[in-house]
Amino acid sequence: MKGGGERDGGALEADVGSRAAGVSRPAGGHFKADYEGPTQKLRASRGGLWVLRTLPPPVGGPRPDAPGSVVYSRIRRLGPEPRSKDMGRHSAIEWTHHTFNPWWGCTKVSPACNHCYAESWSRRIGLDVWGSRARRRFFGESHWREPLRWNRTAAKTHSRKRVFCASMADVFEQRDDLSAARARLWELIEQTPSLDWLLLTKRPENVSAMVPWGAAWPANVWLGATVEDQEHAALRVPPLLKAPARVHFLSCEPLLSPLDLSEWMVGPSRIVWVIAGGESGGQARPTQPEWFRGLRDQCQQHGVLLHFKQWGEWGPDLGGTLRRKGKKAAGRELDGRAWDEVPVPIT
Repeated sequence: MKGGGERDGGALEADVGSRAAGVSRPAGGHFKADYEGPTQKLRASRGGLWVLRTLPPPVGGPRPDAPGSVVYSRIRRLGPEPRSKDMGRHSAIEWTHHTFNPWWGCTKVSPACNHCYAESWSRRIGLDVWGSRARRRFFGESHWREPLRWNRTAAKTHSRKRVFCASMADVFEQRDDLSAARARLWELIEQTPSLDWLLLTKRPENVSAMVPWGAAWPANVWLGATVEDQEHAALRVPPLLKAPARVHFLSCEPLLSPLDLSEWMVGPSRIVWVIAGGESGGQARPTQPEWFRGLRDQCQQHGVLLHFKQWGEWGPDLGGTLRRKGKKAAGRELDGRAWDEVPVPIT
């Protein structure tokens, strides 16, 4: 799960009416929804989505709506729609094609989690799935069939697609109630050889005890860890590199301090890809330009690929002074160019 970044595209939120437990618009143009509340049906319109619900009987006097009548509650689109009908554009996260979540929910473990976008998003739609005592949200059969469809499409087009797992959870969180869904995820990964699964965690120390593959991991598994500062790089990178994944990568987002990763960029088991980005949102902590430049220089020196995702809420002005500009205005160019490097898929 990422911290301080952005949710996947296509998400919707109910302004009024029933509580939306999760709504998205996948490629193909059809809305799907999972609601809690008195919703009967959905109706798509040009301005968004409308939920048909039955009003409860009035209490304490008349109201404009007759008891038992129905009204349409407006759903406001929060994220961008997929940019094409190609399933490969299902995610708005720049470094992946798809996202998949075996469940929703997590527990915060480090400073990168402080302003977690996934927690904010889940609470915004009425879900209490964060923290050690909260229940996690699980999904039905149609959700689990989606990667199988992505895999068939990729196989037919002789292409590979990247799947980020998980944007709303950490698949290596230690909880007994996650064991069944996690076992199903491993089976799903094995059933989808045309998809490269990007497993990103803040708990790499749990990996070896949770995966079933021993020393022979599937070739389509990439393993990554979030490292927001030097302290957590020292804690997370060594156990990450012990896992025999084909690709090891780091997400340095939100980047909260300068990082020296050079010792882990050499050798037979090393970091081959770095994703870097600043924090977005109203409580965003600024990332100094020299921290990003330091990562870039280390990557270039050691032949490590770099994806610079965003400046975030804070970015430099023309004179180089860091200012609060907003994510869109700050952009994603570092010293005049975009860095969109991604490992070549292993076939």
